[in-house]
Amino acid sequence: MANMISNETIEYVGILAKLELSDEEKEEAKRDMGRMLDYIDKLNELDTEGVEPMSHVFSMNNVFREDAVVNGDDRENILANAPEQKDGAFKVPGTMEQG
Repeated sequence: MANMISNETIEYVGILAKLELSDEEKEEAKRDMGRMLDYIDKLNELDTEGVEPMSHVFSMNNVFREDAVVNGDDRENILANAPEQKDGAFKVPGTMEQG
């Protein structure tokens, strides 16, 4: 599989990645891609008969919690820590100029 990587492929990948590669870097990239494809070929040789496909190595269950309010309206205690407050809310410096 590694022999299938052409100079044009390396050029195209360089363009997509917005990289300017020297000739030496192109050859190194070609060797690296070849090794990756050889490894994939090696993985394809594995006997996976009877192995159920999975999307994650750990079994995943619904990890979402129930959407329930647990602390209710505790505005007074929350605002007790506010340096400044106005109309039941935190008062903060403006971030935009008025004009």
